[in-house]
Amino acid sequence: MQNTYDTLLNVTLLNCALVCIVVVIHNETLLRLSTVLSKMRRSPHFRMIIAVLGCLAAHALQVWIFATAFYFMHHAEGWGQLVGNFNGSLLDCVYFSFTTFTTLGYGDIEAFGQLRYLTGVEALTGFLMITWSASFLFLEMQRYWPTR
Repeated sequence: MQNTYDTLLNVTLLNCALVCIVVVIHNETLLRLSTVLSKMRRSPHFRMIIAVLGCLAAHALQVWIFATAFYFMHHAEGWGQLVGNFNGSLLDCVYFSFTTFTTLGYGDIEAFGQLRYLTGVEALTGFLMITWSASFLFLEMQRYWPTR
């Protein structure tokens, strides 16, 4: 019974750490983008392109962070497995992480064991990060695009 509690505690701590890292990265990205965009003397369309590319880069980094966790957890003893159309490579973990982060979930790779918890946490985190980016981009469009 103690081993079950230890495992649950370890999974919870790892999930919380990953979420904290991703949220801090996203917050810093949006803060820096906001600062850079306000100092730019380019067209509003160019500013929006920079904002969108910055958000995409942040999301890609966040996906890779989760993918790295999936990779190490899959290859470590006791964390569970990713099965299906999966060969155990880091790139397969990145693919799985992208489909999970975006809540697309093709279903060709499936998580078992403790990895299942991370997939749920990543999906919720990804959904929130994407909506945070959408809100940021909407506000930037309102700020820099001329009103009609």
